[in-house]
Amino acid sequence: MDIRKLANPVVKTQWLCAETMAPRLPGRESVCLTALGVLVLLSALPADAGLSQKHVSDVIDDSKDNITIFTRILDRLLDGYDNRLRPGLGDSVTEVKTDIYVTSFGPVSDTDMEYTIDIFFAQTWYDRRLRFNSTLKALTLNTNMVSRIWIPDTFFRNSKRADSHWITTPNQLLRIWNDGKVLYTLRLTIEAECLLQLQNFPMDTHSCPLVFSSYGYPREEIVYRWRRYSIEVSDQRTWRLYQFDFTGLRNTSEVLRTGAGEYMVMTVSFDLSRRMGYFAIQTYIPCILTVVLSWVSFWIKRDSTPARTSLGITTVLTMTTLSTISRKHLPRVSYITAMDLFVSVCFIFVFAALMEYATLNYLVGNKKPLEHNSRKARLPPAGAQVMPSFTAININNIMHWPPEIEDDEDEDPGSPCLEGKECERFFCCIEDCQTGMWREGRVRIHISRLDSYSRVFFPTAFLLFNIVYWIAYLYL
Repeated sequence: MDIRKLANPVVKTQWLCAETMAPRLPGRESVCLTALGVLVLLSALPADAGLSQKHVSDVIDDSKDNITIFTRILDRLLDGYDNRLRPGLGDSVTEVKTDIYVTSFGPVSDTDMEYTIDIFFAQTWYDRRLRFNSTLKALTLNTNMVSRIWIPDTFFRNSKRADSHWITTPNQLLRIWNDGKVLYTLRLTIEAECLLQLQNFPMDTHSCPLVFSSYGYPREEIVYRWRRYSIEVSDQRTWRLYQFDFTGLRNTSEVLRTGAGEYMVMTVSFDLSRRMGYFAIQTYIPCILTVVLSWVSFWIKRDSTPARTSLGITTVLTMTTLSTISRKHLPRVSYITAMDLFVSVCFIFVFAALMEYATLNYLVGNKKPLEHNSRKARLPPAGAQVMPSFTAININNIMHWPPEIEDDEDEDPGSPCLEGKECERFFCCIEDCQTGMWREGRVRIHISRLDSYSRVFFPTAFLLFNIVYWIAYLYL
């Protein structure tokens, strides 16, 4: 039989019935006829009928497939799109609306004068080339689409370092509306510069800015605008402001004029106030206690030279160490801070307490006793009362000479003047003090009572200094 005829299923069935059914069985003709009838019916059915109808019903029309619709929309949008050209080139200015969500702020570095901030930065603009007709209002796309459309060349002017987060995927969002509106957001961690004015340190307040603008487009081409409620912050308890309190923020816009043109500059200022707890514990309280400790020498006998000298030197060295530590974590500024002033005054008080004993020891030890005079001393007349040694200081004639004599067990008898010699410069004899320039405008200070005066003068002066200091820096 011709092979080409076997391609027909009816002919092939007849041939199989004729060749394979042997020995011939009764009723074989009816079996073959039944098989031929079935084949004829199957061959008459359409290709998509019968058993394949179930699969056909599961297939969705391509015109109704959302993925296919999106693909066609994107292909149509990008067809002939030039991402090198900004929207509205030659016709209008591109307006970019911005808003910022602050997720974390801090720490602030006094030494480097910088701070760290973590933000979500969003920009919105209109691009008529990206308009499309669809029942779907917006397309949310991943980062693969970002490089294929135009985006603003925004940069942060006062940033030292900036990182965009890439784990697990680039933290970027691109959304396109059917009217051509484009939203582009990304997460950034920025280390920005903050020029700290430390004159009032550690009672200072600062305003740390975050400044951004277009890098290449002047305001004749791109204009930035703040959206309403454009700055939002997260829970401040998660912020790393160890030494500061966040007091508020402000957002402003201004025009910066440069040689390359005028640029729209946007600024967000974060207001900070420093906490004093750390510095009070580490510097202020130790300085105050060291000054108070130096006053103990006023109650030690003046002949206890080792004790008073050791105490004075120890307190001076302690103040030197505290002064060094207080400047360790600060930049090397040329002006005096509030802490420098306090530490310096405390150092002066401690040093003055040491010099007080040196002065007392010198003046008392250099008196000339009567029995060691090599010349004949001029004795006072009989019955005259000898006054002890005093120091005369002019304080605008508030007291008159001679003073009354006080009986004090600490008073030492004064040294009389030698014959033919003038009285000592600061210690006068009774005869010369009664007449001449020593008569008026002088106040006596008993040398041996210098410690008693210091017990009152040093605490009073230090208390007045503290009152003036804290009122001036905290309330003025």
